Amino acid sequence: MRLSSRSEYAVRAMVELAASHGAGPISIREVASREGIPEKYLEQLFRKLRKAGLVHGARGSGGGYMLTREPHTISVADVVRAVDGPIAVCDCTSENRDGVQCHKRSLCAAHPVWDKLQKGIVSILDSTTLGDLAGTSAGSDPAD
Repeated sequence: MRLSSRSEYAVRAMVELAASHGAGPISIREVASREGIPEKYLEQLFRKLRKAGLVHGARGSGGGYMLTREPHTISVADVVRAVDGPIAVCDCTSENRDGVQCHKRSLCAAHPVWDKLQKGIVSILDSTTLGDLAGTSAGSDPAD
């Protein structure tokens, strides 16, 4: 199982913004250069992040993007959901099932494993913030 490149790049870019939070906007070109992400691809990701309300842009010279909230209030899961939609290890565990259970759940011997894996992944992504990754949260340790 792999995270998509969208999620990976979006999280890396958002950590760049988190590390510079409060210092003004950062251009896509600068983030792309620091992280080795193609600019055009990053533009697409920032459109999704802006639509999700996680970043806002400043136009003009010295413009760029900034976080809309403090880094410790934006989880990695927020970023992943913004660019990739609901987090799911498989279809039967998708977050957007609206309470509908998989019709094969009672017959599927593997479902308890998928469910446990889903809960673990979502828990980790929900509890890890951009502040944690950027080292900007008080008392945070990104290695935890």
